[in-house]
Amino acid sequence: MTATGSLFALSTVSALGGLLFGLGYFIALRRTVEVFVGGRGRLLPAALTLGRLAAAILFLGLAARFGALPLLTALLGFLLARALALRAARRIA
Repeated sequence: MTATGSLFALSTVSALGGLLFGLGYFIALRRTVEVFVGGRGRLLPAALTLGRLAAAILFLGLAARFGALPLLTALLGFLLARALALRAARRIA
């Protein structure tokens, strides 16, 4: 495989990874909001928030270790997941 081909493959995997990570992130965000609005304490929502932020830092840090293009494509996948989550939230509301 050529260098261009492997870079393309790595970027594709990063984008799909960003999409999957983003979907999980926004599902966890929705769960956090439900717990907080439900009045079931403040410790669990705080822990979920810290967990989400830590996971995002680790995921994007890992993508950055592979270079700028994988980081950008991972972020692109994450932003696509955000758009999907917003669309789903608007349909529910």
